[in-house]
Amino acid sequence: MTPITVTRDLALPDPLRVARAENSPHLGPRVLVFSGGSALNGVSRQLKRYTFNSMHLITPFDSGGSSQELRRAFDMPAVGDLRSRLMALADETVLGQPDIYALFSHRLDRQGAQPTLRAEVAAMRAGNHPLMTAIAEPMRRLIQGHLGQFLDAAPPTFDYRNASIGNLILAGGYLANDRALEPVLFLMSKMVDVRGTLRAVVDETLHLGAELSDGRRVIGQREISGKEVAPLSVPIRRCFLSDGTQEMAPEAVRLPARNRRLIEEAEVICYPPGSLYSSVVANLLPQGVGRALAARRVPKVYLPSLGTDPEALGHDLSDQVAALLTPLLADAGPGAMPRDLMTHVICDRDTAATECDKVTARHGIPCHRLPLAGAEPGKYDAGEVARLLVSLA
Repeated sequence: MTPITVTRDLALPDPLRVARAENSPHLGPRVLVFSGGSALNGVSRQLKRYTFNSMHLITPFDSGGSSQELRRAFDMPAVGDLRSRLMALADETVLGQPDIYALFSHRLDRQGAQPTLRAEVAAMRAGNHPLMTAIAEPMRRLIQGHLGQFLDAAPPTFDYRNASIGNLILAGGYLANDRALEPVLFLMSKMVDVRGTLRAVVDETLHLGAELSDGRRVIGQREISGKEVAPLSVPIRRCFLSDGTQEMAPEAVRLPARNRRLIEEAEVICYPPGSLYSSVVANLLPQGVGRALAARRVPKVYLPSLGTDPEALGHDLSDQVAALLTPLLADAGPGAMPRDLMTHVICDRDTAATECDKVTARHGIPCHRLPLAGAEPGKYDAGEVARLLVSLA
């Protein structure tokens, strides 16, 4: 394969391209991002200023937080990251569906009594809750139906504390659609007028596992991410998909054809900031992702996270690039080169030049240092990143 050559100057976002996109976002570029978690939600909110055509493939493998309780109750994919991105991409103007947005974003009291919290959800199902009565028909009836599916199936031991109502609605829709995520995601995207396309990378009930540098294995995203349990004390060697007990063979988990088509249509592909393995690499594991990416001759950029990522323990920048490339190269097959799968690494200007030089020396991928950091430590300027991605199209 001949590596793509992108000659456009990356010194700054292109103001003409940005202005054109902002004036006509319905004609904006098809920017595809592989991500999970909330790290990209700020960028997503900015991106919808410039394009209604962004595409988001999200990991459904989370095993912590509100998703953990739903997965325990229904043996289903995680929906928390999907709901979070739905809200980030929703039309938040008066022309959108602000009442539905308010309901989907509502969380139950973290310290409330279980009977009281379940009664609050039951009031929503019955249409007697202010957040539900504010929603017009026929949307109200559809949402009530999904909440009813959830309540009828929820076990008596279900923990409602801090539950996201949007997650409960998604879970009910999943159950109502013969345990399929795609139909309910499509419906809810229409409900909140999502400015883009949002899908789970695979519509399967799986978990993320990691092999550590000392030979141990852990299964479950919450065991890897270092957010709800103590961070790992040794580096991750690689990650894999699991049925919850053992590693799945690569050919057992395949990228759906509908998601392959998104890659084939993309004008820019981004491996975004986020937890290295659980938010980004996890999306690259299904069979067919590497092959589809290698065949697409468009800019493919990696924006490494700022600050400290517990999952990247012991990884310098070139190691992080290697973590992304390893499953992609294995899937793309003989003859695939790193530049077929990643055309640029784009860092904040505070990244050491030696780090960038090492990326290029090891992988043959150009590395650019740009002023992208925001005012908050460890965070990108969401607007600058959105404008940069639009400029690359």
